[in-house]
Amino acid sequence: MAESLPISTIRPFRAAVRPPGSKSLTNRALMLAALGEGRSRLSGVLLADDTIVMIEALRRLGFSLDVNRGGEQVEIDGQGGIICAPEADLMLGNAGTAYRFLCAACCLGGGYYRLDGIERMRQRPVGQLVEVLRRIGGRIDYLGAIGYPPLAVTGTTLGGGELSMSPTLSSQYISALLQVGPCCRNGLTIQFDGPVTSQPYVEMTLTVMSQFGAVALVERHGDALHHITVKPSPYRAIDYTVEPDASNASYFLAAAAIVPGSTCTIEGLGRGSLQGDATFADVLHRMGAGLLFGRDFITVKAPSQEEGLRGIDIDLNHMPDMVQTLAVAALFASSRTIIRNVGNLRIKETDRLAALQCELTKLGSAVEIDGDDLIIDPPPDGRIKAAAIDTYNDHRMAMSFAVVGLRAEGVVINEPECVNKTFPRFFEYLGRLGENPA
Repeated sequence: MAESLPISTIRPFRAAVRPPGSKSLTNRALMLAALGEGRSRLSGVLLADDTIVMIEALRRLGFSLDVNRGGEQVEIDGQGGIICAPEADLMLGNAGTAYRFLCAACCLGGGYYRLDGIERMRQRPVGQLVEVLRRIGGRIDYLGAIGYPPLAVTGTTLGGGELSMSPTLSSQYISALLQVGPCCRNGLTIQFDGPVTSQPYVEMTLTVMSQFGAVALVERHGDALHHITVKPSPYRAIDYTVEPDASNASYFLAAAAIVPGSTCTIEGLGRGSLQGDATFADVLHRMGAGLLFGRDFITVKAPSQEEGLRGIDIDLNHMPDMVQTLAVAALFASSRTIIRNVGNLRIKETDRLAALQCELTKLGSAVEIDGDDLIIDPPPDGRIKAAAIDTYNDHRMAMSFAVVGLRAEGVVINEPECVNKTFPRFFEYLGRLGENPA
C-alpha cells in the first residue's frame, strides 16, 4: 500500500456491509479455546495483525492450531488450563488485548516466558494487572521500566481467591483476570470499589466464558458490576462463531450519517450483539441520523439536509473505541460535541486525545481537551479544510478520518497500511460504498 492514500468523495449511496469478525471476540475465543479441554472449532475469525499475533503466540506456547485463512476458521487443541512450553519469547507488537490476556495465561504455565512488543507497547502501562496477578500467586518480573513491558513470567499454580479492585486504566486487565479464573485452584472473586472502565467489554468476556462452560456469579448495583465470583472448573471445547466487528462497522454507519441521502445496513449485528460498540448506532441516532435496529441488523440513514446532524454531550467511557468515529462525525454537526470521561484513550495505540486534537484542527475544527473530556466545535460554516491526516500507526485514526474524505474534498490518509491491525481490507470495503448509488 502507498505511503499516503487520497480519499475520493462519494455520491449518496445505499449499501449493505458485513465486516470481518470481531477482534475482541476472536482473541477471547482463541484464549479460552486454548485453556479448554479438547479441540475447539472457531469460525468467522478475524485474521489481521492483532489476532495473528495471538495465534503465533499460542503456537510458541505449545498449542496446536490449524488455520484456514480462506474459510476464516481456526481449530485449536486446548490443554485444560495448562501452558505446555517450557520457555517462550512472545513478541506481541502493539496488540494490547493479546499482551494483557497472555500475561495472565502465562502464569498458568510450567516454564519461563518473556513478553515484549514494539516501542509504543513499552509505553502502555501494565502495572495494575501485574499487581493483582501477583496477589493471586503470579510470578512476574519487569525487564525494563517498572509498570511497563517487557515482562518475564515464571509459570506456577495460581491460587486465586478474593481481590478488591479500584477503577482500572483498562478493562483488558479485568478480562485477563477473569479468563484465568476457572483455572485458579480456588477460583477467583473480584469486588469492584468503583466504576468498571469500559464495562461492556467485561460483560463480553463473561458471556464468552459462559459459552465455553465457565460458571461466574455476578452481583450488580443497578447496571454497574459490583462483585464477580468465578468457580474453579475447566473450560470445555466448543464450536464457536465470531460475529462481525462492531467497532469496525461504526465507520460505515458514520459514512451513511454524514453523506446526505445515504443509507447503510450492517448485516450480522444488532440488538443481540455481544459487543457494546454495536450501540454506537444509537449515538448517531441522537445526533439526528435515522435508525432501524433489529436483532441481527443495523441500518443508519442520513438526516435530511434541512435538519442535518447536531452536536451532542455524551459520556463514552463505556465504549472508548468509538470516540474517534464520533469525533469525525462531529465535524459535520451544526453545534458543539462534548465527549466525556475518555482519559483512557491516552494509553491506546497512540495518545488518541492528543492525536484527535491535532488532526481535527487540521480540518478546521476547534478542539479542546479538558481533563478527560474532548470538546469539538465544527469548522465555521461547515467548511472542512483539505488536509493530509497523520495516523500515528493507529488503525482507528486511519479508518475514522477516511470517512471524512467521503464528503470533504482533499483528505489524504498517511500510512494507511496501519489498518492491517484489525481490518486489512478496510479501504476495499470503503470503496464499495459507491457501487450502489441511492
